[in-house]
Amino acid sequence: MTEENIQKLLDKLREYLRSQSYFQTLQDDELFQEIEKIVNQSLEDQYVSIEQKVFIVQQLYSGQRGFGLLDSIMNDDEITEIMINGPGHIFIEKKGVQQKLNQKFESEDELERVIRRIVEQAGREVNQKTPIVDTRLPDGSRVNVVLPPISLCGPVLTIRKFSKEPMTMERLIRYGSLTPEIAEVLQTLVKARYNIFISGGTGSGKTTFLNALSNFIPKSERVITIEDSAELQIVGIDNLVTLETRNANTSGEGQITIRDLIKSALRMRPDRIVVGEVRGGEALDMLQAMNTGHDGSLSTGHANSTGDMLSRLETMVLQGAAGLPLEAIRQQISSAVDIIIHLSRLRDHSRKTMEITEVLGYENGRIQLNPLYEFVEDEKSTIDKVSGKLKRTNNKLQHDQKLRQAGYKMEI
Repeated sequence: MTEENIQKLLDKLREYLRSQSYFQTLQDDELFQEIEKIVNQSLEDQYVSIEQKVFIVQQLYSGQRGFGLLDSIMNDDEITEIMINGPGHIFIEKKGVQQKLNQKFESEDELERVIRRIVEQAGREVNQKTPIVDTRLPDGSRVNVVLPPISLCGPVLTIRKFSKEPMTMERLIRYGSLTPEIAEVLQTLVKARYNIFISGGTGSGKTTFLNALSNFIPKSERVITIEDSAELQIVGIDNLVTLETRNANTSGEGQITIRDLIKSALRMRPDRIVVGEVRGGEALDMLQAMNTGHDGSLSTGHANSTGDMLSRLETMVLQGAAGLPLEAIRQQISSAVDIIIHLSRLRDHSRKTMEITEVLGYENGRIQLNPLYEFVEDEKSTIDKVSGKLKRTNNKLQHDQKLRQAGYKMEI
């Protein structure tokens, strides 16, 4: 059976299923059996392979109880990102490369139905009053929704797929992002309770790296994670509290921000606070937490370089406290953040750790940095393929008090 004929049959049977309210009353197993019967009856006089028949049944069932066309895309483990710009334009990222799919949703209404199903599963709502929503799928995949009239090309759905296997330093080493020696240094810094900030651009792997780094936290500690959409997969820590923000309802009430959660977390006796990403006024609360006995805290932020991350932090703090002098903000940042790890997505779409830098302090009107590791390309690098590794600079870690307090006698 050709793809065109399959599509025609799907359109016809979808219309039939929608027209019969009886199907809405069935349990999941009963509905699946009924759809199988209908498909078998419709294909009595035609030759269809078993694979095609299974595909038709799954598409129809997903349209009723699942996420329709999205289900088959989500089932491909090699796809890391799904970008839907209206019903007829579906793009994916697979093995680091973006491509357009030939498939499309039946209509804008069908895409909106799928979007509402996703959002409602997470206890949120999307409508004309709340046309922009950040949420997640049951498996933890990050979801962003933008509806018309904000979006001019129809409903826009972007999904960052959730890895079934928690990210670990071993996997990052396997992918060539780090060496075992550097991973050991990072483990020591985490255990010695250095405050670490991970910076990078969109899609550079900040959350992935944060997840791997979080798994170095000693298992006996009380850890509180704060995220817009819960994504971190910290394993082995029993005393773990996971907090997630909440959007306002249609009346404009009930919003819970990252800032609210950080303030609440400070009253929950945390050993460490892990904030998925700071992007606004909550940066001030995060820095104050780091400065008031919550050493070992971890977070991420959008930036194009280590220096840019410091400038972004200044701007974010000003959003939370517009009257603070710039000098006071820089002193706050330099005394709170110990280490910045900068990640980047390079020209060949590979994700690399570009720099590991120590924050020394505030001097002569500037925050002083001490680069410990820098990514250096080698002679094998080409325009299409980046080759190189993170190399140790000649600079030693200068602030080693936390190392000594934790009982480490090594030099970094």
